[in-house]
Amino acid sequence: MSNFHKILEEKIKQAQNKKKVITHQSDDKRIPRGQTVTEKFPILDLGITPNIEEQDWKIKIFGLVDHEIEFNLTTLKQKFEEVEEVSDFHCVTHWSKLDVKWRGFRPRDLLKLSRPSDDAKFVTLHSYDDYTTNLPLEAILDEDVLLATSYDNKLLDREHGGPVRLVVPKRYAWKSAKWIKSIELHMEDRPGFWEVRGYHNEADPWLEQRYSD
Repeated sequence: MSNFHKILEEKIKQAQNKKKVITHQSDDKRIPRGQTVTEKFPILDLGITPNIEEQDWKIKIFGLVDHEIEFNLTTLKQKFEEVEEVSDFHCVTHWSKLDVKWRGFRPRDLLKLSRPSDDAKFVTLHSYDDYTTNLPLEAILDEDVLLATSYDNKLLDREHGGPVRLVVPKRYAWKSAKWIKSIELHMEDRPGFWEVRGYHNEADPWLEQRYSD
C-alpha cells in the first residue's frame, strides 16, 4: 500500500471516530485567541478578481503523481460525490465566521485518481490570479477540506473565490486559496505568496501562527 493510501485510511478512521463522539462546545471555546466573531464575510485578496466563468473553470492535479488529471466543473459533478461540510473560518486579520455551510468536492477524491508518488510530501495550490500557497499533502486529505462551489446555500460568488475555491478550516484562511486552478505535488516544501512575505508556514489558528519568527 502506498504512503498516500496509508495516510488517507488513517484520516478516514479519525473522521469516523470523531463522529462517534458527541460534544457540546460553546462558541467562546471555538474561537482561537485574538479572533473576533463576525456575521459578515469580509473580502480579502491581492486586488485582482479573476473573472472565471463556470464553463471555463478547470482544475489540474500534477507533479509527483502517476497520472496527471484535469477536470472541469461538469466532469467533477459526474465523477465525484458532492458533499456538505459545516466548519468555522478563521482569517489572520483577526475575524472568524462560525458555522459556514460549504458544499463541494473533497480534494482527496481527486488525488486518489492521480495516485501520488511516495515521494510526494507537500502541495502547492495555484490560483487563477497567480496566487500560491503551500500545505503538507497530509493536510489536504482531511475530511473537512473541500473544493467549494457554494456556501450557506448560495453559489460561491466571484469575490469569495467562485466558481471554485479551496477551504481548509484548520488553517488560517490564506491557505484556503480562492479561484483555485491546480494542485501541484512535490517532495520539498515550497512557501507560497504570503509565506515568503513573512506569514507563518503552518498557519494554525489555535497556535496563533500568524507570522514567522
